[in-house]
Order: sequence, then C-alpha cells, then structure tokens
Amino acid sequence: MASLEEKRHTLAHLLASAVLERYPHAKATIGPAIDTGFYYDFDFSGGEAPGEAELATLQSAMEEMLPSWTAMSGTEVSEKDARDRFKDNLYKLEIIDGIVAAGDPITLYTADNFTDLCKGGHAEHPAHDLKVGTFELERIAGAYWRGDEKNPMLTRIYGRAFETKEELEAYRAQQEEAKKRDHKKLGKELDLFVFSETVGKGLPLFTPKGATIRRELERFIVDEEIKRGYLHVYTPDIAKIDLYKKSGHYPHYKDSMYAPIVIDEDEFMLRPMTCPHHFELYLRKPVSYRELPMRIAELAQLYRYEQSGELSGLQRVRTFCLADAHIVTASEEQAIEEVEAALALIEHVAGTFGLIQGEDYWYRLSLGDRADTEKYYQNDAAWEKGESLLREMLEKRGKHFVEAKGEAAFYGPKVDIQMKNVNGKEDTAFTVQYDFCMPERFDLTYVAQDGSHTRAFVVHRSSIGAIERIMAFLIEKYGGAFPTWLSPTQVRVLPVSEKHAAYAQEVCASLASVGIRAEHDSANESLGKKIRNAKGEKIPYMLVVGDAEIEAGTVSVESRDEGKLDAMKVGEFAERVSKEIAERR
Repeated sequence: MASLEEKRHTLAHLLASAVLERYPHAKATIGPAIDTGFYYDFDFSGGEAPGEAELATLQSAMEEMLPSWTAMSGTEVSEKDARDRFKDNLYKLEIIDGIVAAGDPITLYTADNFTDLCKGGHAEHPAHDLKVGTFELERIAGAYWRGDEKNPMLTRIYGRAFETKEELEAYRAQQEEAKKRDHKKLGKELDLFVFSETVGKGLPLFTPKGATIRRELERFIVDEEIKRGYLHVYTPDIAKIDLYKKSGHYPHYKDSMYAPIVIDEDEFMLRPMTCPHHFELYLRKPVSYRELPMRIAELAQLYRYEQSGELSGLQRVRTFCLADAHIVTASEEQAIEEVEAALALIEHVAGTFGLIQGEDYWYRLSLGDRADTEKYYQNDAAWEKGESLLREMLEKRGKHFVEAKGEAAFYGPKVDIQMKNVNGKEDTAFTVQYDFCMPERFDLTYVAQDGSHTRAFVVHRSSIGAIERIMAFLIEKYGGAFPTWLSPTQVRVLPVSEKHAAYAQEVCASLASVGIRAEHDSANESLGKKIRNAKGEKIPYMLVVGDAEIEAGTVSVESRDEGKLDAMKVGEFAERVSKEIAERR
C-alpha cells in the first residue's frame, strides 16, 4: 500500500497531466509532496494561465483521469533520450543538468499517456490507491523558479490530500479557522498596522493601537531582563562596513544586508544584527572575571533584505525590533549555564503568553555542517564540543528537541525555539546561540584571578524574538482577543444615551488615573450597536452606564471572556482590572 507521501507525490503528477491537457503551451517544472498535500509549478508565459475559478475544472479533470492511471512505472533513460524528450522545456533541461552533475541515474515515470522526469516515490497503482474525495485543489500562488527572485516567476498550483475524506474535511475546517485568525486579516480589521507601497515593501507602520501592543511587549521584556541581571544599552542603527567585516557577517550575510551607504568616503551599512556593536561596547575598558557573566541587552532595530516573495505581514519583514542580548562568560561551563538561564527566561515569557511547549513551540538543536566550508567558521574541535555541550544540556533538562544539520549560525551551534503560524509555516521565534568565533575575531578577553588576559566565551540570545514576529504569532494565537494587559483598549464605557455621557467620561478618567486604558463611546448610536462594535473589536470589558448606574455610582460590567458580571462600584472594578493587568493573566 502506498504511503501518504507517495500518494501526494502521485497527485502532483496527475495535476500536471490535467494542466498540460488543458494548457498545452504550459511548461511543467517540479511537483513535490508537501506536509498537507502537493503542488506543481508551471510556466504559462506562452499563453493563457488558469485562475482560481479554473481550479474546479482542473480538479474534475484529475478525477476523470484517475481511473485510467492503473499503473505508474519508472524507466531509466540515457541523458540524450531525456534531453530529446524535454528539448522544449528549459526547466527540465536544467534539472537534467543537475542530475548528470551529481552522477545520478535519470528516470522517467509514466502513467497512462503522461510521462514526467522524476526520481520516484509514487503510488504504483494510482487508480486503486487514490480515492476521489480525499484530495482537492486549493489555491494558486506565484513562485520564483528555484526560489530565486532573479529567475522567472512561475504559477504554483497547490492541492490538499489526506488518507480519508474525513481528514480532508477536518483540515478544511481548520484552514477556515486559520483564515479568520490570519494576523494580516486581523491586523487590518483591528487597525493594528499597515503597509504602504510608498514607504516600501516589508516596512510596517504601527497604528496607535498596534503601537500600544508593541510598547507593552517591550516594557515587559526589558523589565524582566533587568530583573535577571541584563544591562540594557543603546547602539546605533548604522555602522561602518569595517565592523561587519571584522565580525565576519560581511560577506557571510552580504545577500541579506542593504547596500553600503557612502558618507565622507567611508562605507556604512544599516545593521542586520547587534553583536559587533555590543562587542565594541565590551571592549571599552578592561573587564575583571568578577564582572562575568556580563549580559549586554538591547531592543535593537535591525534591517535585512528579504526577497519580495518571502515577505509576509509582520511574520517576515525588512526591518524589525529584536530583543537581543550577548552574554560574555569566563568559561564554556559558564556559557552553558547562561544558555540554560536564557531558556528558562524564554519559557517564562512563553508561559506568560499562555504558550505550551510541545503544542505551541518546540526546541530545535541547530547544528553546523563540517563539509560546508563557505557557510561555517572552520574549527572542527570547537564545533564538536559546542554541539555536545548544548545536546547534553538539553538532555539534562529533559526537554524534547529535534536536531537539524546545517541550521546553525556561521559562528556556532544554537538552540532555536520553533513555532508555526496558522497557515502551517514554521519559523524560528526565539534563539540561543553558542559562539566560539567572535571572541577570537574581536579579541574578547577578561582579566583572570591571576592577572592574565584570558579568552572569553559568548552566548547570543533573543528572549522574545523579533517584536513584529511575536506580535504576528500572538494575534493569531489569540484570534485578536488579546489578554487584558496587551489589549490596546482595555475598557470601553458605553453610555445608554447622551445624557449619560458626562458620567461615562468621569468613569473613563477615573480608570485612566490608575493606568487602565479606557475610552468612552460617544457615537450617536443605539446601545445595542455600541455593544456590537465593542465585541467586534474584541475589547476585554464593556461598562454600560445609565440612570441606575449614575444614581448608585456603579457600572454594569460585561466581560468578553466571562459574560455579564454583577454591577460594581467604579473603584471595585478598577481594582479587579488592575490586578488582572499586573498579573498579566
């Protein structure tokens, strides 16, 4: 029986067959299986291209073809035969070039009258193994050939596929919920952030409401870090290119850095990271072993060039604020202790947000690749030791983790905290990195107990990650219904009529005086509409005030999460909400 991955891969070929039958001018490129189904990329530049409206027609064509796909068999062919067959398809010829260069066999797979270039991994009897109702075409998107924006833009057709119809239906329902929670959609509906083509792609503009959430996150993490012994600093958003050459980031990260800016004959760069800035701060004076570990932290605005096709709301942008820190330690053992302390901080942060390890986030031990001499700093012994120390630390903590070769920073291995957004895309949210490279490049030393200058060790870490990315994740996690401490508007006061407006304003002023973000709805609307508006904006508390409330000096309280509560004195309500905010519940 074919595996689900094999079925999905076979469906990609079935899709290609249906597309080429209807659009013979199309050039088929690649079509792999993916986590939820499959896709196939096509070049339609020679004529008409399908739109979303044509997906149903293409799916029907796939279903009609399926019974004739009784078998799918592979044949090894010569390079000449392969090139002759695909002589009009430059994409397939490029793939053949790669196969030949790797010394691998060239195989063609055929079902009914459709043949494709492929290395295999299919359902041998598609008509038997694949069932109508377990797959569907999902959407159309653009994708650069080989993921490089310098290459042609192709049309990617996505499909979903599962073992059963019930699983497909469950996934479809999950995706409908995901659409409602998408941070790009909610960000617009709740007026949190915008993008402007005039300002530039990937450069978010935060509204007053979005800025409130961001400010609360920044205050939270700075206060928490200071409690744990971090020294918060400010460093400039720009530096001479020499700094990044010294650190090795240039040319390692050259492709993701903005072009140099020439000022007074010197070349400057918008900074893509803060570590070299912090190391220069460390070097301003001799440091004693008694001062270590030294935890230098900053909320740093960074700038990185992301390809247009990779940009996605706040999830992936071209400028972002990173809660960054660099910890200088006296020994490898002290460095590992600091890694563990950083993970404890991250777990505290995640717990405050209501995130559950294993469900909302997980650990990844990101390793280097000794064979990749271009990407990674060359010191095999240091790599072995650093990776072993991190692995042992994670095992000792008893935390489940996965390992990923080739995902380390160029200067050392790291522990990444991985999350998925509502659309299933995985990203690194937070990270803790062990660095054996920068201390040498910057000659980071400390004065040891015997008076000698001794080489230091460094840990890089981000406690809350990029503010933009964690905001995107939290918008989706909460569905826009933020906990009270994070909500832009915490309380809305709703007067029954205009004659109650003065009391509503008094209530707002009283709440604001104790730090509660309250506003009163002065619109000339019915009370019912005011309540609906407040609920639509997902405001945690609504206070209705009318004649009875004015007479008693109270407010009628409705909680977004708990429903209607008893009427309260204004002071009593303020005390309740202030406690909830202080505890970040």
